[in-house]
Amino acid sequence: MWDDLKNWQARRHAELAGPDSWLGLAGLFWLEPGLNSVGSADGSVVQLPGGPAHLGDLSWQDGRVMWLPLAGEERELQTDIVGQPTVVEFQNWAFFPVDRENRIAIRLRDRNWAASQPFTGLDYFDFDPAWQIEAQWQALSPPISMEVPNVSGDLKVVEVSHQAVFEVAGQTVTLLPMAVSDKEVFFVFRDRTSGKESYGAGRFLKANPAVNGKIRLNFNCAYNPPCAFTPFATCPLPPPENWLPFAVPAGERKWVKPG
Repeated sequence: MWDDLKNWQARRHAELAGPDSWLGLAGLFWLEPGLNSVGSADGSVVQLPGGPAHLGDLSWQDGRVMWLPLAGEERELQTDIVGQPTVVEFQNWAFFPVDRENRIAIRLRDRNWAASQPFTGLDYFDFDPAWQIEAQWQALSPPISMEVPNVSGDLKVVEVSHQAVFEVAGQTVTLLPMAVSDKEVFFVFRDRTSGKESYGAGRFLKANPAVNGKIRLNFNCAYNPPCAFTPFATCPLPPPENWLPFAVPAGERKWVKPG
């Protein structure tokens, strides 16, 4: 298990140190219906840090996002609603559309971000096998609808049909999943370390799908959400149901930006 954890930590480091890291985000720009200018000119909807005053326009209408460059062919951009978004490259910059409850934003990324401030790594709580918990995976009948806020203040309604139920120090608690697929179950939670030793807005946790009514929660792999690293993310916040009444000294600690 220790080797698995070290491999997971190494993958986390590679993800955050790479050119597509959350640390490389340089902007988040909300589009309005119709034409949205892209360039370095003041007043551009998508403001580039450099380059031409007007690189092109993004057209958002009828649920479609079209890229209309001043030089080159126009093309439709896919958002991240069903997978990887379409990326537009310009010099060391890249931008792409994201869909947030039928609102469209453009994320801008600097792929050369690490040249000025390379990623120095993450801090972790010591590995503790006690935080590898086998929880009951209980069906909710009827399922519940839960409003999940994000850091931008938007609400997303999540349909929840199961809950993880487990015991810590004689106290029975539950966690409600934010998303369930045939590959993984995704949770967002807070605990008594949040805002002190770990990130204040909570942490993420992924688990393999339940087997025979049980799900394994390995809090040693609890990790910081993207909004711990950039103001240009739109992370879900843990609902009150997932505020654990005890400390979980496992997984990633709070990340502190160098300098």
